[in-house]
Amino acid sequence: MRVTGLLVATVVAGAILSSGPADSGLQGGTSDPSAGSAGGGAGWAASKWGDPLTDANAKDSNGRNKPALDAGSLATVTTAIGARNVWGSQDATGRAVTGRGVTVALLDTGVNTTVPGLNATGKVVAGPDLSLEANAPSLRGQDGFGHGTHLAGIIAGRDPVPVAANGEPRPADGSVQLGVAPDATLLSVKVGTRDGSTDVSQVIAGLDWLVQHRNDNGMRVRVINLSYGTLSTQAYQVDPLAAAAENAWKHGIVVVVSGGNEGTGAGRLTDPAIDPYVLATGSSDARAKPNGWNDPSVSDFSSGGTATRHVDLVAPGSSIASLRNPGSYIDVNYPGGQVAGDTTGRLFRGSGTSQAAAVTSGAVALLLQAYPDLTPDQVKAALVSSADKMSDPTINQGAGQLDIAAALVAAKGLLKKGDPRTQTFPESAGLGSLEAARGGGNLTDPETGAVLRGEIDV
Repeated sequence: MRVTGLLVATVVAGAILSSGPADSGLQGGTSDPSAGSAGGGAGWAASKWGDPLTDANAKDSNGRNKPALDAGSLATVTTAIGARNVWGSQDATGRAVTGRGVTVALLDTGVNTTVPGLNATGKVVAGPDLSLEANAPSLRGQDGFGHGTHLAGIIAGRDPVPVAANGEPRPADGSVQLGVAPDATLLSVKVGTRDGSTDVSQVIAGLDWLVQHRNDNGMRVRVINLSYGTLSTQAYQVDPLAAAAENAWKHGIVVVVSGGNEGTGAGRLTDPAIDPYVLATGSSDARAKPNGWNDPSVSDFSSGGTATRHVDLVAPGSSIASLRNPGSYIDVNYPGGQVAGDTTGRLFRGSGTSQAAAVTSGAVALLLQAYPDLTPDQVKAALVSSADKMSDPTINQGAGQLDIAAALVAAKGLLKKGDPRTQTFPESAGLGSLEAARGGGNLTDPETGAVLRGEIDV
């Protein structure tokens, strides 16, 4: 077939993925029609949009959303993982540890840089558009889906806020939107279209581009957030997507990936989370109550693994309220995702290991500002060794829930001892099948019905 037959103009018209609506591009949580779910376990890792119970619990007596009562507000989540405590610490230069000087690459559906919280000069750097919309000027680089913008807010969203002399944010209240690493820079590399469609070859191309250009113009890309996965069943040692993610890791970039949303009984992670080198993240749940983060559980939708490969840790990923992208696919098709009682109209609620990965990516940015000499292996070791153990099985929770304040202590110890914590798993050669790496997520030309199959890239 002609790959050029996969026209940008037809992407806008509707379903371009044969494996299901919108979400074969973005991994979703549970299929809850009342909340609005875009589908299954593979693709981009978040698509349960909205949560009536969390919305109800978060309202004050006047029916308005109150972040302190909202289990998924950024104020609650950043407190729960210890990020706000970390903001009060300082790096070697005396600056508050807020992610400053660290670039997090978001390999996703793009970012809407006009959304408040992401619209400051230099907050989001526009990388290449490798999606099927790249040749359409009005769509190039734009987040027509809404997923990338939601994650961007979690990782590094930043409203204007008073700061201390060292740069520590001093928000007046929880309504101020501050991501986990509010002073980190985001590099947007778009691979997904307005309905979430992408091909695994585009994701691989994005990973390769980031390795080649990680130090361009002083960007210093230290983290990649990849909230994407396929249902590939081939071994990671030959899988080309796993090899691309592992290659980025070997080049000094911490690759944070979503573990998948097939549920705790899945018995497998999605690809490339199957690769043991990368940092695979599952989702934790506070059961719609802010104090639930004191004793969280693994989210029902979060993929359980095996004794030999499971998520490395979990992070808050249930009912996270982040930045809304007005007019995007999810905004239009899942109006229940808009946070009830939010008088600003800025917030959208999403659940999935996408959101959990974004929380983790922000935490990694904090860790790397505090200790820039850490290798990816040391970052992973610090996070895993300091996670808070939960009551769930290890194959579902990994080491436990992310605790970034404790991770800083662990990282300092590793550096003091000169412990490299080098991972010695068999490496991926990536010489397997591109078609197998798709795991059944094949692009379809809506005009001809031709399906992109075989060892052909886009």
